[in-house]
Amino acid sequence: MKSLNLLIPMTLFTLTSVASSGVVAQMKMDSGKMGDMKMEQPAAAVEMIDGEVRKVDANSKKITIKHGAIKNIDMPPMTMVFQAKDPAMLEKVQKGDKVKFKAAMDGSAMVVTEIQVTK
Repeated sequence: MKSLNLLIPMTLFTLTSVASSGVVAQMKMDSGKMGDMKMEQPAAAVEMIDGEVRKVDANSKKITIKHGAIKNIDMPPMTMVFQAKDPAMLEKVQKGDKVKFKAAMDGSAMVVTEIQVTK
C-alpha cells in the first residue's frame, strides 16, 4: 500500500512534467519561428526607393522598374515588373524617368503604392 501511495503522486508528477515540457518546447519553437518572419511595416515607415522606369504598360496596369533594395519586403536590387495600386500614377511617368517609389506586397503581387519623378 505504501508503494501505491508513492506511485500515484510520482505518476502525476511525471505526467505533469512531460505535458508542461511539451508546452514549453512548443512555445520556444513558435517564438523561434516568429523571429524568422518578415513583419509588414506600417505604410508611414516604408522608405522611398530609387529607381528608373524601364517600361510602362497602362493597359495591364504594370510598370517595370530597375530599383535599389526594397527593405520593407526584403528584396535586393533588380529590374522587375510591379502592378500599380492606382493606374492613374502610370500617367505621370514614362520610360527612362528616374523615380522614387514605395512598394508593398498585396497578396502575392508586388505593388507600387506611390511614385514620384525625380531629377
